[in-house]
Amino acid sequence: MPHLTVHVLEDDLVGREVDLIEALTDAVVDVYGDWAREIAVVHLIGLPPNRWGVGGRPAEAPSPSVTFGIKEAAFSRPDAPEIVSRLVSGVTDAVVTVFGERVRSGVSVELVGTPADRTGIGGVVATR
Repeated sequence: MPHLTVHVLEDDLVGREVDLIEALTDAVVDVYGDWAREIAVVHLIGLPPNRWGVGGRPAEAPSPSVTFGIKEAAFSRPDAPEIVSRLVSGVTDAVVTVFGERVRSGVSVELVGTPADRTGIGGVVATR
């Protein structure tokens, strides 16, 4: 199950929530196929001004940051480099579609692999 967590300044996020959720979900579907639409999870975390720092001081206009959680096994597939590249570029493009070209150079996308049997749903360890 792909999980995307986006950190963005609250003032930039307000009014764009639905567009961002849709764009990120579409980016996931573009890579994995339509079956992934119903299981893609997007969390949006809006931060107030002065709660995002860069270089030891509050950032004035930081670009959104995306953490993308996927199964670790995805990184050992023969097509892993292509999948990683498509996910990073697709997620970045989705963010840019919503926030504008000004954010592109600073958008960070971190793919985090979860080993098998290291997550749970409904109090039960997920085995696949």
